[in-house]
Amino acid sequence: MALQPEMPDSGKAVERLPPLQVLLCSPRGFCAGVVRAIDSVEQALKIYGPPVYVRHEIVHNRYVVEGLRAKGAIFVEELSEVPEGTGAPVIFSAHGVPRSVPQEAGERNLFALDATCPLVTKVHREAEIHHKRGREIVLIGHAGHPEVIGTMGQLPAGSVTLLETLADAEKFTPREATNLAYVTQTTLSVHDTAEMIDLLKKRFPAIVGPHKEDICYATTNRQEAVKRVAPIVDAMIVVGAPNSSNSQRLKEVAERAGCPRAALVQRAVDIDWNEFGAIARLGITAGASAPEILVEEIIGAFAQRYTVSVETVSAAEEGVFFPLPRPLRENQAAE
Repeated sequence: MALQPEMPDSGKAVERLPPLQVLLCSPRGFCAGVVRAIDSVEQALKIYGPPVYVRHEIVHNRYVVEGLRAKGAIFVEELSEVPEGTGAPVIFSAHGVPRSVPQEAGERNLFALDATCPLVTKVHREAEIHHKRGREIVLIGHAGHPEVIGTMGQLPAGSVTLLETLADAEKFTPREATNLAYVTQTTLSVHDTAEMIDLLKKRFPAIVGPHKEDICYATTNRQEAVKRVAPIVDAMIVVGAPNSSNSQRLKEVAERAGCPRAALVQRAVDIDWNEFGAIARLGITAGASAPEILVEEIIGAFAQRYTVSVETVSAAEEGVFFPLPRPLRENQAAE
């Protein structure tokens, strides 16, 4: 597919734009958990009308958040910002929340809808089972990320130790080396996490892990596609937000795979043309919370400067679907 901006009809010679081959990573963009979360807000707005309150950004993407805000969603960081006596829905973001949040919602009689990604909920349940069995729990993840806060908040304080780096894993001293378990954040680097798990298993052979790895299918597939494209392009753009863990990891994966230049970009206006001004092959991917319209916008920006041809490089096929929270499904069925 070649994209060429329309040129004015003129007798003067028109300067030809340089060619640019764009390699589009597939899969890219929205995952099933993100689709479920966004659809939860949109369906709640449709059923109940605005306002609909959302605790934290429903997903980490400014374009998505601003679009939902324009439709009547109100984003808050804590439930204390939700007015007393409101009958409006309050939706928990895809990243999950500490156990104290739904408890507070219940105490205040708020109409809470949980849009936590089911694959994050899986990690919560694993941690709870390990705790019930008396195991000390290690969580591999990034401090301050809402998913990590939510997972650690499922259990009493002190039950979970957060490890962020190989150095953390090297110096970690458990209370009882033979009674350990680990879980992980779902949006980590597959490579880095595997290194940390290998080190923990070497140090503590009895450590118990999940039956199926916690890094989600979408994170794994998007990183695999980047690994295929990054070594054969001059530069890589990851469409995503700076507070998106999975998007940041895609940039790191591209750099590790040998891409000379990799940048995390939210919108076309954010492209540094000094950095991307003299290239022949460009890789493009998108984090799991970035909509495809932003990918198209960025390809369009390059088409203003290059004669663009687009090829898709596929690493996996995805057909995962997660149903909406039960109250929204029941309302849909009643329509």
